[in-house]
Amino acid sequence: MAIAMRPMSFVRGWAFVYCLAAAVTSLLHTGAAFAQAREPLELVQTIALPDVRGRIDHLDIDLDGERLFVAALGNNTVEVIDLRAGQRSARLEHLQEPQGVAYAPEGKRLFVASGQGGRVDVFAGAPLAAAGHVDGLEDADNVRYEKSSGRVYVGYGSALAAIEAAATLKLVAQIKLAGHPESFQLASGDSRIFVNVPNAKQIAVVDRNKQSVLATWSLGDTEANLPMALDEPDHRLFVATRQPAALLVYDTEAGKRVANLPIGSDADDLFFDAERKRIYVICGQGVIDVVQQRGADHYQRVARVPSAPGARTGLWVAARKTLYVAVPTRGTSPAEIRVYAVR
Repeated sequence: MAIAMRPMSFVRGWAFVYCLAAAVTSLLHTGAAFAQAREPLELVQTIALPDVRGRIDHLDIDLDGERLFVAALGNNTVEVIDLRAGQRSARLEHLQEPQGVAYAPEGKRLFVASGQGGRVDVFAGAPLAAAGHVDGLEDADNVRYEKSSGRVYVGYGSALAAIEAAATLKLVAQIKLAGHPESFQLASGDSRIFVNVPNAKQIAVVDRNKQSVLATWSLGDTEANLPMALDEPDHRLFVATRQPAALLVYDTEAGKRVANLPIGSDADDLFFDAERKRIYVICGQGVIDVVQQRGADHYQRVARVPSAPGARTGLWVAARKTLYVAVPTRGTSPAEIRVYAVR
């Protein structure tokens, strides 16, 4: 029985088609992987903030209650967002330039620092209602809650104040600095607080037990150090400056700068994602710079994610794998919170 043989050109033709298809598939996979690597943040939700005018400052979260607190400085309000419903659920009014907010979950109390008011207001209950205040804190700004001590730390004037978060609201410490403090971070493994003091062009290292400044670190040829984040396991402190726009990395044991790389302009918040070894820098020019930590002393910007002009504050919530970015009103566009999921 005769067996029909396929022409060699036919076989070679199909082989070429197969190889071409395999190459295209490989390119598609490579392209998809490359695109994914370039997009570490995905905008998944936008929450409107109707009737909010002016600058928006810092944010905090009630994880159990799924509420986001937004200091709407220019509106003299704190906006309370129900994250389940994806909309505003309440508003705290008659504040005077609220700048910083900190939620203490143990007592279910919200602390609001008002710059023009020169005080910290405390709210509690459901719905939130005024529960007390602490006066005498000129230009009260950033706020941090420390669970281990039950204290709230507030940057104000040219000092840090420590307040008991309990009902007494006792002012237990005032630590003098060389200028007005901006962002500060509390170490959990020891008693240090790292403080940005831009007017003095320095980073102050404070001992909260001794209530004194241990050291100051120079900014070198940079100025306007506002936001800060801490990588405690690797002993690294991240500081963003505006003049020039740069991300500085300090060794917290040696007090020396180990890295410096350019970032977007007008940064006011930055956060360290410990799980992914990333730094998210929220820049008012309208971008979020994503910087990858390749090693303790080696960093690379891996993405520049568009946001909106003037959006320079936000909140990284590791438990939700989410970055919240506050966008102020722009012309006819209302203020909003943009919700980014990490990828």
